[in-house]
Amino acid sequence: MVTLRLTCEAFYVDVRVRELNGRFIASTDAPGGPTLGIGWGAVEAITNALGPFDGVIDELLESLPDTSR
Repeated sequence: MVTLRLTCEAFYVDVRVRELNGRFIASTDAPGGPTLGIGWGAVEAITNALGPFDGVIDELLESLPDTSR
């Protein structure tokens, strides 16, 4: 499991990502509780898990380390 801290101007979000059987699952700590996202790639899973942060998802994704993209 990989843990990342994504940041934007106003706050940060902790994200956990893991590969299972060729797919990725990500969980984020959202204000309403944890959210999950799945995808064929790590970034797709993270993007899906960031749904509650609509409006700043692109800014959060820009803070991903270069090795994650």
